[in-house]
Amino acid sequence: MNHSPTEAEAEAAAPLHYLSKEEAAAIETELLSDYRFGKQQLIEICGQACAIAIVKAFPLTSMAKRQPTVLVVCGPDQNGCIGLVCARHLRIFEYEPTIFYPKRSPHSMHQDFTVQCEKMDIPFLSYLPTEVQLINDAYNLVVDAIAGPETDLTNLREPYTGILVTLKQVKIPIASLDMPSGWQMEGDNTSGINPEVLVSLMAPKKCAASFSGKHFLAGRFLPFDIQRKYELNLPEYPGTEFLVEL
Repeated sequence: MNHSPTEAEAEAAAPLHYLSKEEAAAIETELLSDYRFGKQQLIEICGQACAIAIVKAFPLTSMAKRQPTVLVVCGPDQNGCIGLVCARHLRIFEYEPTIFYPKRSPHSMHQDFTVQCEKMDIPFLSYLPTEVQLINDAYNLVVDAIAGPETDLTNLREPYTGILVTLKQVKIPIASLDMPSGWQMEGDNTSGINPEVLVSLMAPKKCAASFSGKHFLAGRFLPFDIQRKYELNLPEYPGTEFLVEL
């Protein structure tokens, strides 16, 4: 006997929604204004989720070298702050992060996240080694926290353009936070870096539809009303997991 699907069954059958740049910005604005999330709170949630995803993708036991060394490259905008939080939690998880944060923002929140890392004795590089071989020999993994949905790529200047050139040549794995740096939210992404792992935040962005590597989603904190309003059709998270692999 036929029966009409329940609302939950209908949502489960619907395809996962990939966010445009405008939708991603609108959701964040609603979280901050209507739901009274704090900016620092959202960044902390996202950064911790990114660290957990990296641990799942690159567990300590899989690291080829004796020390689980990670180079975290942070941009000047919000994605860079998420990278700082990610580095701090990786340190808590007994990895050995080093941060390259070439243009430190004067914003007090960025400075707070920086001090938190310094107090965890996480070293900061004053420059990115120009020899790709140095990166390959010194680190097991690169975390790309350079450019997120909020970044205007048309205004991305040095040193970030040179950093992207370097990262496109490294042989060790790269994990990108929210979207691979150099990718457009919508359009041609052949000029960006090619990470092995992508951690989408809130909901995947349109560019992630063409991503072929290991893809994690961290969006369980989104209020149900927002999920319904934007028809996100998020997958079910197992148990108490904060992440799901797509």
